[in-house]
Amino acid sequence: MPNWVDGHPAESLSIKDRGLAYGDGLFETIAVRAGRPPLLEYHMARLAEGCQRLGIPLDLQLMRTELLAFSAGLGEGVAKLMITRGEGLRGYAPPPVALPRRILQSSPFPVYPQVNGVEGVQLFPCVTRLAEQPLLAGLKHLNRLEQVLARNEWQGSEFAEGLMRDQSGRVIEGVFSNLFIVHEGALITADLSRCGVAGVMRAALLDSARAQGLKVEVRDIPFEDFLQADEVFLCNSLFGVWPVRSVTGHHWPVGPLTRKLQAIARDLLDI
Repeated sequence: MPNWVDGHPAESLSIKDRGLAYGDGLFETIAVRAGRPPLLEYHMARLAEGCQRLGIPLDLQLMRTELLAFSAGLGEGVAKLMITRGEGLRGYAPPPVALPRRILQSSPFPVYPQVNGVEGVQLFPCVTRLAEQPLLAGLKHLNRLEQVLARNEWQGSEFAEGLMRDQSGRVIEGVFSNLFIVHEGALITADLSRCGVAGVMRAALLDSARAQGLKVEVRDIPFEDFLQADEVFLCNSLFGVWPVRSVTGHHWPVGPLTRKLQAIARDLLDI
């Protein structure tokens, strides 16, 4: 399927675009199944918050309409939605009147080993640390250089994901996923008010867990708490849930709460 720029098939972009020059924008990575994006409302909510916080005047209803049309044409695969502030002159100052650019790219679903979801994955302990920047924390903005550097730290298939911590050593997330731990029956995920990406699957699982009466905590996770967890798992909007079996010599079983959330994630993604 051809890519779209501002609602029309296109394969090029202006070199004056601020997304290219400064990473001035946001993106969403969206699973599409049977012509529909299963987590649409979560994606749109995060996009709306990001545009509000960055001051990008996006027409959200138009974006929703285009995304649904694009998804219908794609059928099965991944839609990557990028919003930039549009074109601008040299310099950091935004244009007085921003004309946001809407970009949609299609790709096949990534092929992950089935064993990742069955037996769990091993995490690579990334040296790259996430900088604390509350103004941008939680947003899926276009500047992903920390993730690029972290992902470059390991090669091969021994590690399916990397563990990312902040400057103080607190556990935050994976390179391309969010992280949960289970301790004494509580489902715990990191506070992302300083850094990290607030994933849509993370949000959906938190909502589902609360609706089922599970004890949920969103708080700082010191590395020692992480190592003492009863269960650990990762999540994102493409693969759902992967149990974590080990990192730096520490091992965890695939526990019952992980399996419960894994089944919920499958239902959310229609897989």
